[in-house]
Amino acid sequence: MSPTTLLLIFTVAVALAFDFINGFHDAANSIATVVSTRVLSPRLAVVWAAFFNFVAAFLLGTAVAKTIGRGMIDLAIVTQYVVLAGLIGAIVWDLLTWLLGLPTSSSHALIGGYAGAAVARAAILRGWPQCLHVILPGGWTRTILFIFLAPLIGLVLGFFFMVLVYWLFRKKPPRHVDKWFRRLQLLSAAAYSLGHGGNDAQKTMGIVAGALFTGGFMTNYDMTHDWGTLHWPIILAANGAIAAGTYFGGWRIVHTMGSKITKLKPVGGFCAETAGAITLFVTAKLGIPVSTTHTITGAIVGVGTTTRLSAVRWGVATRIIWAWVLTIPFSAAVAALCYWLFRFFNPAA
Repeated sequence: MSPTTLLLIFTVAVALAFDFINGFHDAANSIATVVSTRVLSPRLAVVWAAFFNFVAAFLLGTAVAKTIGRGMIDLAIVTQYVVLAGLIGAIVWDLLTWLLGLPTSSSHALIGGYAGAAVARAAILRGWPQCLHVILPGGWTRTILFIFLAPLIGLVLGFFFMVLVYWLFRKKPPRHVDKWFRRLQLLSAAAYSLGHGGNDAQKTMGIVAGALFTGGFMTNYDMTHDWGTLHWPIILAANGAIAAGTYFGGWRIVHTMGSKITKLKPVGGFCAETAGAITLFVTAKLGIPVSTTHTITGAIVGVGTTTRLSAVRWGVATRIIWAWVLTIPFSAAVAALCYWLFRFFNPAA
C-alpha cells in the first residue's frame, strides 16, 4: 500500500473520529432538554438520540455535505494535509470547550479549521495577498449569515410555540399539561435528533468527500452529483460515527444546556426541541450548514423569555456567545499552525 493511500485512510479515520467527537460534544443538544425535564433517564435519552441521529442518514439528503465538500474552499488548493490540519483544529476546539462545559459549534469549528489550513497553504504557495482567494464566497455568505440567523430563528420559534401552548392550554390543569407534554417530548426529542444527525453528519461527509477527491478516488463529476459508488458508504459511516458519539454523550454540556441557561419543564422542552428541529430540517434541505448548538440554545432562550427575562441566566448565555465568536478564528489558527508544521517536516504537503 502506497504512502498516499495510507495517508488518505488515516485522514478519513480522523474525519470519522471528529464526527464521533461531534456527536459526543453535541449529545447535549439532542438530550439536554429531555433529561433536564426528567422525561427520560440519561442512558435511555442517549440511546433514543443516537438512534435518530443514525436514521437521519435515510431522510435528509446530502445538500449540506455538497456545500462543505465543494462550495466553501477551492479544491485546487486542498491536499490530504490541509484536510488533516483542518480536522485537528476542529478537534482541539471541541475537546477544549467540552472540558469547559461550553456548548459551542462543532460545525463552525470544522469549517474554521478547514479554511484556516487552506489559507495557510495558499499563503505559502501564492503569497499573503492572494491567500484569501481560496475561500469561495457563495458557500461562506450563507454560513456566516446563519451564525446569527439560526439562533435567532430558534429563539423566535421557541417563543412562538411557548406562547401558543400557553394560550391553547390556558384552561387545562397544569398536572394534565405536564403529563401530555412528557409524552410529546419524546417526539420532539426524536425530531431534533433527526435534524442534528441530518445536518452535522453531512459536514463530515463533505470533508471525507474532499479527502477522497484529493486522493484521486473521486472525480469532479462525483463531487457535483451523488459521489458515485461511494455515496452510501460515506453517508452510513458519517451517521454511524455521530450516532456512536451521541451514545457516549458529553455530560458536562448537558448540565449547561439543560439547567444553567434556564429551568425547563416538559412543555418548554417540547417547544425548544420543536423549534430547533424545524430550523434544522429546513436548513438541511436548503444545503445551509448551520450550528445545531446555536439553534437549540436560541430556542431554549426563547422558551425561557416567555416566563420573564430574568428566567434566562444571561451570565451563562454571555459566556456561550463569546465561545461562539471565538470558534472559527481559534480553530482556523490551530489548523494553520498544524499545516505549517506538516509543511516544515514535509515540503510536499
